[in-house]
Amino acid sequence: MSVALRAQLFLFLISLSSRMGLSRYIEDNEAADGLYSLLSLDQKRESDDFIFRRPLRCLDMLATDGYFTFVASRPQLACAAFIIAEPSEVISLELSDVNIDCSAGDFIKMFDGWVLKGEKFPSRQDHQLPLNQRYTDYCSSAAPGATSRSSQNVAMIFFRIHSPDSGFTLTVKKLHNPFPCNIMSQSPEGSFTMVMPHQRRNCSFSIIYPVEIRLTDLSLGQAISNELSPQRQVWTGCSGSGDYVELLGGNGVDTSMMFPIADLCFSLSGLAQMKIGCDNSVVRLVSSGNYINRVSFQYRLLEQRELPKTRENALDNFCSVE
Repeated sequence: MSVALRAQLFLFLISLSSRMGLSRYIEDNEAADGLYSLLSLDQKRESDDFIFRRPLRCLDMLATDGYFTFVASRPQLACAAFIIAEPSEVISLELSDVNIDCSAGDFIKMFDGWVLKGEKFPSRQDHQLPLNQRYTDYCSSAAPGATSRSSQNVAMIFFRIHSPDSGFTLTVKKLHNPFPCNIMSQSPEGSFTMVMPHQRRNCSFSIIYPVEIRLTDLSLGQAISNELSPQRQVWTGCSGSGDYVELLGGNGVDTSMMFPIADLCFSLSGLAQMKIGCDNSVVRLVSSGNYINRVSFQYRLLEQRELPKTRENALDNFCSVE
């Protein structure tokens, strides 16, 4: 992993910490020094012969394949590791060398997605599995085993360990996903195309930054071909069509709790753009399963001078759009 990418990941985690309420969590676990070491970590280049290994911290962010070992030096009662991959990848997690006491209240739980401030990504509405099936509990006899595979490019692990010298090893492997759905972007700038081939499913692309989003192409099975000029705004009203794209803004990660900013339910080849001054900006593709739907877009971080001025009583004064 390059120095630039390590720095980008570090800034991404710090952004999550300050925006999504993890800063207190970092302080409570005294893990800030470990997070800053992400910048100076000397990771070797990945190769077929090299397997990356390093200690796992009580609060950690992982973005590479490898083996990560946690050994408690004291009771650690509220720990979590956030794992993120590229948009076109899913994540395989496996536990080994587990030495914990489940009867004493220790636990290790893997989750298909992320949980931040009690909100879950992907939301219940956008994930194909019921919530209880998204958890894999090492201490539960009903669990299928000490392995888990995510449905999207993010996953996480929660753990609590009371006794010093207890711990475990977490193996992280990233696998190719031909049809990415429900993506958390690592970067505030980039471009992406979401495709949903004949599946009744909702897919979100989440950017935890205030950004300008430009829709460059939209193909919906039910749509009538049309063009959208940059000046034309399209407001809500497409939910009854069954196939549409919506832009959302909010200060959490659960798309069902975010503010609907605009809907588009017809094809376009042109440019539709909007600045979203929110902690989280989302492009969400809703599909009925009857068609092949596709949306392409670009996004970039808003500069401070570009952030829309907050209007009174506008989305509780934390987020504004234009």
